[in-house]
Amino acid sequence: MKFTKLGALALSSALACFALAAGAQAETLRLSHNTGDTTTWQKGADKFNELLSAATDGELKVRVFPNAQLSGGDQMKQAEMVSRGALDFVVTSAINVTPLVPEMAVFSLPYLYSNYDQVDATTDGAPGEKMKEIMASHDIIVLAWGENGFREVTNNVHPIKSPDDMKGLKMRVAGPMYIDVMNALGANPQQMQWTETFTALQQGVVDGQENPIGAVIIPQRVYEVQKYLTTWHYSYDPIFLGISKKRWDSFDDATKEKVQKAATEAMAYQKQITRESTDSGISLLKEKGMEIYEPSDAELQAFRDATAPAFDTWAAKVGPELVASFKDTVASAK
Repeated sequence: MKFTKLGALALSSALACFALAAGAQAETLRLSHNTGDTTTWQKGADKFNELLSAATDGELKVRVFPNAQLSGGDQMKQAEMVSRGALDFVVTSAINVTPLVPEMAVFSLPYLYSNYDQVDATTDGAPGEKMKEIMASHDIIVLAWGENGFREVTNNVHPIKSPDDMKGLKMRVAGPMYIDVMNALGANPQQMQWTETFTALQQGVVDGQENPIGAVIIPQRVYEVQKYLTTWHYSYDPIFLGISKKRWDSFDDATKEKVQKAATEAMAYQKQITRESTDSGISLLKEKGMEIYEPSDAELQAFRDATAPAFDTWAAKVGPELVASFKDTVASAK
């Protein structure tokens, strides 16, 4: 009987030590993204946490911080924080990384893409791998590409049917390349954090903005403060799930494999639901009271011609070889 009690005590102590050890191994990593907690960005990040937690039996969990909370609302600063290891993960768009990595602007050059097949050919092909290499040189490991989508223009002044309709409009933009695009169209661009944009639209500080339908305009309720939308598809914006090289290098090979698999599946899910939301988005926006204008091919060509100077300016900054690689891949996917 005495032995049994001692044995039970030893077993209890061992189980307690095991529980403490398991608790010590569990770790919560931080992920920051640009948009609100109702968007497909958030849903993709939540899916990543779900998959990674399951794959590691709860040893690794991801806490998601929307609206760039960990960088003081500065969506451009997130990438720099991940680069130096101050943040573990980021979900952000290519255009928001351009202050740190100008080459990332290649994805969003005006009218580079016409359809999703062309987009997928670059992100899933050699151009996407090249961009991963470039990002890794800045200490950010791109685990998987997701989607923000084709950026459409909205405003509260009048329908936009031609480049002339852009003249004088105060337009919120996300980054430097879009400033040049808006200037080429005769608009008055104002770079602004997304967290400030809804209020700015509501109060008339800016007349309009440009963003994808499924990933931003619908979940962020832009239709509540904007009357007109034109589906001009002028720029495509991928997002990516990235991890700091410092954190990545701290994982063993087995953990890296689990993180990579979770990221790939989560971003595939995020891309799928973004495209589904975009497909049904026009009808929903009409129901919400927006006036939708869908330009003809000739009208789109006028926008393409008007934004050509911005394309050339940023193609030079990105680099001719990189731009040629993207163009060749796009052409082969037509």
